[in-house]
Amino acid sequence: MPHRAEYEARATGRHPGLFPPAAVHRDGDGHALHAPVLVLNASYEPINVCAARRALVLVLKGVAMTEEENGHFLHAARLAIRVPSVIRLLEYRRIPHQSRALSRKNILLRDRNTCQYCGEVLSSSELTLDHVIPRSRGGSSTWENLVACCHPCNRRKGNQFAAEASMKLLREPRAFNLHTSRHIMRLMGRSDDKWRKYLFY
Repeated sequence: MPHRAEYEARATGRHPGLFPPAAVHRDGDGHALHAPVLVLNASYEPINVCAARRALVLVLKGVAMTEEENGHFLHAARLAIRVPSVIRLLEYRRIPHQSRALSRKNILLRDRNTCQYCGEVLSSSELTLDHVIPRSRGGSSTWENLVACCHPCNRRKGNQFAAEASMKLLREPRAFNLHTSRHIMRLMGRSDDKWRKYLFY
């Protein structure tokens, strides 16, 4: 029968591959699985933010190791696994400098889950994407034409330009490149002291 310390070592990624990801499941602490986790390259360079659930999978697969913990525990079959706050990839990954993939998730991350018309911060499920120039009027689905928008503002704007609906964008939408990504990481890092030493240097 393995010792408890061995289970803990497996959970923190010190023995990659020995503890299968399938053993992890929600046990009344689902909120902790959605907490943001800072992802570092093998060189300790910050490269991404992911949900704790994804971070745990990377750690348990032996792809990454936990550098910092957030104080929460996720109860698995036979132990409580510490939820990471910062993880580091074990192999260096080359990160291209071009923009990230255009997706709803990345638009919301760029706009920090904030409606770009009224400024209200909402959960992902309470937000939609708005075409600044409506598709019915020639607008395309690009970084520069898509913004996070709450449902009331989306209904109010409809197929109009913002000015026609007496609305105004909080900021000009831009592509989510490496510089933008770092800026958002730093903003998010202000609420987690464990991120600071990796972001503010």
